[in-house]
Amino acid sequence: MARIYLDHAATTPPDPRVLEAMWPFYTTFWGNPSSIYLEGQEARRALDAARKLVADLLGATPKEVTFTSGGTEADNAAIRGAALAQRALGRGQHIITTRVEHHAVLHTVEQLEREGFSATYLSVDADGVVDLDDLEAAVTPETTVVSIMAANNEVGTIQPVAEAARIVKARNPRAVVHTDAVQAAGALDITPSLLGVELLSLAAHKFYGPKGIGVLYIKNRTPWQPMFLGGSQEKERRAGTENVAGIVGLATAMKLAWDERDARSAHVAALRDRLLFELPERIPDTVITGPIDPARRLPNNFSCCFRNVEGESVLLALDMADVAASSGSACTTGALEPSHVLTAMGIDSDLAHASLRLTLGASNTTADIDRVLDVLPEIVARLRSLAGPA
Repeated sequence: MARIYLDHAATTPPDPRVLEAMWPFYTTFWGNPSSIYLEGQEARRALDAARKLVADLLGATPKEVTFTSGGTEADNAAIRGAALAQRALGRGQHIITTRVEHHAVLHTVEQLEREGFSATYLSVDADGVVDLDDLEAAVTPETTVVSIMAANNEVGTIQPVAEAARIVKARNPRAVVHTDAVQAAGALDITPSLLGVELLSLAAHKFYGPKGIGVLYIKNRTPWQPMFLGGSQEKERRAGTENVAGIVGLATAMKLAWDERDARSAHVAALRDRLLFELPERIPDTVITGPIDPARRLPNNFSCCFRNVEGESVLLALDMADVAASSGSACTTGALEPSHVLTAMGIDSDLAHASLRLTLGASNTTADIDRVLDVLPEIVARLRSLAGPA
């Protein structure tokens, strides 16, 4: 029986069209784009074309696009780079973020606290949505960086980033706003000018591109300083020889994702809605996590918790049934603590340990969902019977 892959929030399979675009830059146009001779200039032309394409898709200019090794680096570089630059300008050292951010953001802010910054971690409601009144109250003249993700990687909650940015700017026009758009890319319109942000992070492998390559959008004239030093690459924003094949792959994947966004979203949303509305009917004591309203969560995201079940046992049983799923962020696999996202939403520790995330992709079918709806109730019922009375 064929495997069913339902963990597209962790990573997506590379699109064959992306691999085809990348291959020549491993075999023929492999030169260093900083070199002045022919082989280097061939690579440089491809790099420049990819940067322009990414910029056009973001409604930006090429000099506002910096390529990184992925979303984690882009998040780290965005927050550290802006915070340190703002402090150097004497503008303060207060950072605001939310309790449900990816750890690439949270751990960066925590490190900055150890370096003398202060931080405010905004609460969220039961659906995982940030409290905008709390945000307004938190912004002060000392606030230099505000980071609010576009959509949550675990429960799919879409955040009101544009409204948040307007609130921040009304309170402190010099504060820099960043959004981690890693999960939202390819599903939502993340045009920086529409969101009102100066900094935005992307990772190619979330939209059928290669791993190990990402983008940090930095709006012109935004106070920011680089993390990586050594060479003049990326207009001195990130030293190191550029990953030309990866960059070409990222640009190709972005173009496909932007062009096909509506069709892809409609496809996965129809499948997701079956899980959202049918699964609780088939499995008693299922608690949906994230918004019930499909329009308020990513179109491919379904997440829930099962009462009186250990989540890891569900994942292992699904794997044995040839279904790949997760309990939340792939970056926290193996952690003993319950999800910080679920606990921030008010879910108790025991229930949070029984979480399941199913995230769909372009290759998933109605037959895949039929099978999950068949096998998952049996798995949960069997595990509950082994656990005994609640």
